[in-house]
Amino acid sequence: MNASPRTSPSCDERRVWMAVLARTPRAELEAALGEALEGAPAPAFDWLRAPQTGLAMVRGRVGGTGNAFNLGEATVTRATLRLRQTHGDDPATVGVACHLGRDKRRAELAALADALLQIPARHARLHAQLIAPLAAHLDARRDAQRADAASTRVEFFTMVRGDA
Repeated sequence: MNASPRTSPSCDERRVWMAVLARTPRAELEAALGEALEGAPAPAFDWLRAPQTGLAMVRGRVGGTGNAFNLGEATVTRATLRLRQTHGDDPATVGVACHLGRDKRRAELAALADALLQIPARHARLHAQLIAPLAAHLDARRDAQRADAASTRVEFFTMVRGDA
């Protein structure tokens, strides 16, 4: 997944890191981004769309594959920013974020991380220091939830009475 200094990350790579950023809680994202930036202040940026909270329609399918229906609405927060070009090697990239919930700071952090990850010269290091650890933590949390749910699983079986 390492991008060379002259090429931009692919759409598939970006889809993966955006999913990780959307699922990571704010405290973890803030700490990981602070470590990845090595204590330096966050780069300057301009808002293209300041964090906004709104609703999105959630759709479901009967039986998972049947007819679609509107399940309900979910609260989402989105943000879009553009990094300011401070010197020639860092282009003015645009970062976007969208996640469930009302946390505007989390959307800001995710959009900032998205913009930074698109800079080819920074991508490999940021991916290794930010996305890889967060993805591993999310996977571990998901595995723990699955194990917890599996512990409550009940297996039913049918006993046959006599000769039928």
